[in-house]
Order: sequence, then C-alpha cells, then structure tokens
Amino acid sequence: MTASKIVDANGRPFTKKELKKSQTAEVSSLKRTFAEHPSKGLSIQKLPRILEAAEQGDLSAQASLFNDMQERDGHIFAEMQKRKNALLKLDWSIEPPKNSTAEEKALAAKVAQWFEALPDFEDIILNALDAIGHGFSAQEIEWEFYQNEWLPKAIIPRPQSWFRTTPGQKDTLLLNDGSLEGAPLWPFGWLVHQHNAKSGFIAESGLVRVLAWPYLFKNFALRDLAEFLEIYGLPARVGTYLQGATQEEKDTLLEALVMLGHDAAGIIPEGTTIDFQSAAEGQANNYQVMIDWCERTVSKVILGATLTSQADGKSSTNALGNVHNEVRHDLTVADARQLEGLFRQLIQMLCQLNGYQDFNSRRLPRLVFDVREIADLTTFAEGIAKLVEAGMETIPVSWVHKKLAIPEPKSNEPVLKRIAPLTPALLSQSPYRSFAALSHTQDGLIDPAQVALDNAPDIPDVINQAISKLLSPVIAALQQGQSPDEALDIIAASYPALDDGELIQILTQAQFVADIWGRLNASE
Repeated sequence: MTASKIVDANGRPFTKKELKKSQTAEVSSLKRTFAEHPSKGLSIQKLPRILEAAEQGDLSAQASLFNDMQERDGHIFAEMQKRKNALLKLDWSIEPPKNSTAEEKALAAKVAQWFEALPDFEDIILNALDAIGHGFSAQEIEWEFYQNEWLPKAIIPRPQSWFRTTPGQKDTLLLNDGSLEGAPLWPFGWLVHQHNAKSGFIAESGLVRVLAWPYLFKNFALRDLAEFLEIYGLPARVGTYLQGATQEEKDTLLEALVMLGHDAAGIIPEGTTIDFQSAAEGQANNYQVMIDWCERTVSKVILGATLTSQADGKSSTNALGNVHNEVRHDLTVADARQLEGLFRQLIQMLCQLNGYQDFNSRRLPRLVFDVREIADLTTFAEGIAKLVEAGMETIPVSWVHKKLAIPEPKSNEPVLKRIAPLTPALLSQSPYRSFAALSHTQDGLIDPAQVALDNAPDIPDVINQAISKLLSPVIAALQQGQSPDEALDIIAASYPALDDGELIQILTQAQFVADIWGRLNASE
C-alpha cells in the first residue's frame, strides 16, 4: 500500500481518511431542495429564459424541465429508454493496453475482479446515460476498506439540478452549495459523465434543448384537442323558462343544464323546457397531424430515425427499417465509446487508492464494450466457403473470428472439432461389381477396414460368423432347457468377459455387410 497522502487525476492532494465522507452530506441546503416543475405554465416566452439561464451556468430549471418532460410525455420516456437500454445488451471486458507486459496483464485481471464486485453495475450504466438528455450525469461514490482494498460501497446518482457550471472558466461542473460560485467536486468522490450528444458547453450538450420545442408544441396541440373534444363532442343545451320566472328558478334551470352536460341527469321547475341541439361540426385531424409531427421529430432526435419506433403502414418497409436499425447501431456505438471514458475515471481511482500509482495513466487497463455487428452465421459461412473454393488464400482467420464474434481459444482450452464424415460406398448398378472398388475413398486413399471386408471369402459367411459369435451363449442356454430369462442372465453374467472393442467391431461389420448385401441383391 502507498502512503496515506495521494493525489487525484488533476494533481490535487487528497487524504484517504476523507474517502468515508460524503460531500453532499455536508451541504444542508441540498437536503431542503425540492424539485421544481418549470413545465407548469411553459410557454414560448418562458422556455427561452430557462435555456438562457442554463447557458449562464444555472442548470437547475433546465434539468428539472427535462425530468418533467420524461414524466409527462410517454413518447419521450419510451425513446430515451430504448437508447439507454441498448447498452445493457452489450458485452464488456477489461482489456490491458496493446503490447502489454506481464505486470500490465496482471493489473487488468485485478481490475476485472474489482469490477465484478461493483454494486449494481447495470444501474451505474443507466444512471450515467442520463447525460444523453442532460449533457452530464454525476454519481457520488461512497468508499469502504474491505479485505485490505478500497472499493466502492455504493455509487449514488445525484440530480442534475444540484449542479452549476462556469461557462467562462473552463466550463467546470460545480456543486450548487448555495454559494455564489459553487463548490468544486471532491476528488475520488464523484463519477462524472459528460456526454456530447451535441457539441457545446455542458449546458448545451444534452438533447433537452432540442427536445424542449417539440415537447412544447405537442402540449399546445394536446390542449387544443382536449378543448375541441369538450366543445364539439357534446350537443348544445338550451333551456327556456316562463315569462316572469324568478332569479331562483333561472339559477335552477342553469344548474340543470350544467348537470345534463356532465352527469346526464338533472331536475328543472315545472313549466320550463330544455332543447338539445346537434353537436357543432368540426374535425380533430389538424391537431393529430401536429401531435404526430412532434413525436416523429422526437424519435429522430433521440434514435436518429422513426421506423424503429413508429410504423405508419405506408412508408415502413423492411429495407428502410434495416437502414434505420443501422442508424440506431451507430448511436449505440457512439454512446458506448463515450461511456468507456467514464469507467477510465473509475479504473484510475481504484488503481491509485490500492497502490498502483506507479503505472502510467496511458497504460492502465480499460473497459471496452463489444459493439461489433455480428454477421449472419449461415450466410457468412457460405460466402467464405465459396471464396476459399475459388482460390482466395488471403482471408485471415482472425478477421473471421471478429466478424462472427467468436473468441480466439485460450491455451489448452477445449475447442470444437469437425467430425470426419463416413466414406460413402461407391456402389455400381450391376450386382456383379467387385468389392475392391469399395476399399477406396473419394480421395483415392485405401481404407484398411474396408479392405478387410472386401477380402472376406463370402458375405453371408461373415454375417453368420458375427451373429453366431454374438448369440452362441443364448443358443447354448436354450438347448440345455433353460428359460429365456435364465439365458439372458447367463449373457449378462458373461458380458464382462467379452472384449468391448471386439463386440463393437462385430456389430459394425455385421451392420455394414448386411447393408451392402441388401443393396446388391435387392430386386429391381
């Protein structure tokens, strides 16, 4: 183990005693912070003010707005989940650097053990990918000293509204502790992922700024559609009262009209009447067109396409769907490569805290997601076989392994082997053909077992000898007057004395000879 005094990735000194503390636990103002809901009353005038405040470093309103958007718009939530969950399907591994030494390989194996002990690794990935929408994500690390090693006890996501930035000063992410400038994040205390879904400062790099506008317009259309259905979906009700009716009678009639609209029941004074007019004519298609446009725009922004999330039955084709799936794969590759940078931070912290400070940061192990597109095994194998048969001798085996995602075998690791097919018998249509031809395979090689059968003096004799040798104990027992069950018991008792290899050979020869004999003597 190293000395108790260490430095973080930025060269700042840090004491291991501080690892068991939590930075947010000491900021009392964060405990009293309640979530804002800027989506309430969101308008064309209010939205730009929220975005401008984020550009100046105040991320609170913009972060809360995106949380509201995911809660209130099921389409945004579903598309974001598709993009985030795509990375959970990827395999990952801890890889040493290229041309690694034995010591570097040993460190990679050690890091792999640490990662296997991480709590809720899938949740760490999903929480980190919140940065796709917000531009960043921050997870606080609680450490513990376990079996002489420093390991994360918990990695807890913190709301993006707890942070601010300094766009004019290297765009640093700070904890919003109530001070004017904010507090720097403690070294070894945070796992921060900055995701460039779009280029720009931290506040501008998330998809929230692109999604906010179709979200706003969709809500306008939904509100108008609800009003349309309320107005045009119900028939107009007109009540008439007698001349000289009192104000109380008029109020009673009006109350009855309202109840008839919602409760479909009401009472009115005698002498008054209610007429139901036809519902006003109108169409909701215009509102639906606006809603559909907003949702297609959201799908394009998040997934890069629409056919993988919405099918209209007209433009959706298998070819276009495959193209759009390729676009989604490109996004998954980009997300995975950026997320690998997050885990480089964690690997560096683990190595520094556990006595591996002598390693150059450029030579540390790294987490790698397997984002290869696996080729169709049947089609790929047929194509490769044709190329090899055509004489192409420059196809590397390593490239085939990569395309099919088949790992290279390690030393002394069992591997699958091709089973040699049985040599087909080259039978003639003539029953008088010599058996000598059967002793040669298609490659012209001599089969010793076949030669032995070819040299047999008489096919029926070979069969009789094989069967006689196999069944002679049974026949002898029956001739002595013993029952069939007793005869079988004799065979069972004498079987261990038989040679297994000889028994297998007899059965194989008998089966083969019987098959040949049947073919040669079958009637036309």
